[in-house]
Amino acid sequence: MSQPTFDDTFVSILQDCRTIAVVGLSPKPERDSHHVAHYLQQQGYRIVPVNPMATEILGERCWPTLTEAAQHTRIDLVDVFRNSADVPPIADEAIAIGAKALWLQLGVRDDAACERARAAGLQVVQDHCVLVEHQRLVRIGKLQRSQS
Repeated sequence: MSQPTFDDTFVSILQDCRTIAVVGLSPKPERDSHHVAHYLQQQGYRIVPVNPMATEILGERCWPTLTEAAQHTRIDLVDVFRNSADVPPIADEAIAIGAKALWLQLGVRDDAACERARAAGLQVVQDHCVLVEHQRLVRIGKLQRSQS
């Protein structure tokens, strides 16, 4: 049996994970995290903002921690817009809440934390932008746009 390709993993995550906790989501529209989360909302995904400095972002209640957010809603995908040094506890929280996948945005890497998440059964992506990959997969016909 062959190993899944990056595209197989991306498609699987983007088809199966409909509720996305965005850790480090900024309330500032000019920030990448805000732009990406807004795009995902437009594509039919439910966004769960995680930022201890905000109460609401993109019309959704904002939670101070991933663990607290998960007490109120099921989270499928944890999308991380934080520094690589912040990833280990976030990966551990993603495992603890039973998320299906962990996605580290462009420039964010932590091989050990990702390996722990994989070993716990999560699908893992690091150093890729979910918006870029979603748009590319739609363009090449591997993913449908607006899959609500």
